[in-house]
Amino acid sequence: MANASLYLCVFSGILKLAVLIFAFFLVIFLAFQLLEINMDFKLGSLMPTKPPRYKCGLSKSCPAGHFAFKMASGAATVVGPRMCLNDKILMSSVKNNVGRGINIALVNGRTGEVIKTDSFDMWAGDVAPLIKFVKEIEDGTIVMMASFDDASTKLNDEARHLISDLGSSVIGTLGFRDNWILLGGKGIKTKSPFEQHIKNSADTNKFDGWPEVLEMEGCVPQRHD
Repeated sequence: MANASLYLCVFSGILKLAVLIFAFFLVIFLAFQLLEINMDFKLGSLMPTKPPRYKCGLSKSCPAGHFAFKMASGAATVVGPRMCLNDKILMSSVKNNVGRGINIALVNGRTGEVIKTDSFDMWAGDVAPLIKFVKEIEDGTIVMMASFDDASTKLNDEARHLISDLGSSVIGTLGFRDNWILLGGKGIKTKSPFEQHIKNSADTNKFDGWPEVLEMEGCVPQRHD
């Protein structure tokens, strides 16, 4: 009986030791798990997250069935206008395809592909080439227009009427050195919501003799018919 009690005592001691060892390692394991989670959280909060980039640098993505666009007018006589559609630069000073006057980019309304770009000098040039260019635009074409330097001096009633038919609400009052941008279309039934205009005024001009640059971005519906 004495031996049995001794064995029982030893076994009980070993069992308690095993339980203590298990509890010790369990505490260590849980401590490391908690430390790892905490480190991940801290590292995650310290590492800056890269903001998403949307087409043409827009502040948000466009819904399906729309083209992203961003455009800016020229800055005085120094920097030409810039036009981007669906993440492709259509016209800019860097591309060396802008000029004084009215700059125009034509885009296929179904595919978003560039059809043609051109600029028309409305200070020292002739309005006839502009009128011919606008008359030849086909229905369903997205038309992007931006001023650079002066865009109005040579405009006549016919040219203004043709541009009005592309969706412009302000072309009739566009004056000397005004800044102006428009995204319209051939065959549009209403006035375009994508247009900005600022008058050349000594009271409000940002530059000496020139108004501030206009910038506009948005999502234009893709044509499906």
